[in-house]
Amino acid sequence: MSVREIRLFGDPILKSVCDEVTDLAAAESLVQDLLETTSLPGRAGVAANQIGVGQRVFAYSVDDELGYLINPEIIELAGEKLEIEEGCLSVPGLWHKTPRYERATARGLQLDGSTIEISGEGLLAQALQHECDHLDGLLYLDRLLPEERKLALRALREQDWFLS
Repeated sequence: MSVREIRLFGDPILKSVCDEVTDLAAAESLVQDLLETTSLPGRAGVAANQIGVGQRVFAYSVDDELGYLINPEIIELAGEKLEIEEGCLSVPGLWHKTPRYERATARGLQLDGSTIEISGEGLLAQALQHECDHLDGLLYLDRLLPEERKLALRALREQDWFLS
């Protein structure tokens, strides 16, 4: 188990839809790596494709609660859709107003095969939506409204790490 390197914008795995996990036992080391990678300060969540693995798993760390979901799906979005400042470990240094629902509920599996639901508002709701998007091959930049997206892409080209 280890902290894994985060893949950056431009890596094709970030735009790929992740495969469903069919062997929970085989996912144990991936879950442990995601939990360790997510537990670093300043991280609300990490999806498997962000560490180079095309499987439907993510870990989250919000309000001192560290957890994970295997084969997650958003089952409910509620409240208003607000433009919330959002960033991403795969797009470092950029923060943009991203439309997200105030509340979200996701359902997924645990390593023991049990099904759980996680509901939250604020940062947890944002993280659930953000990480499920990753597993569907979407970055938060894909959710931006047109004018904000234009600003984001311009700022992206100015980043030192960005290799066009």
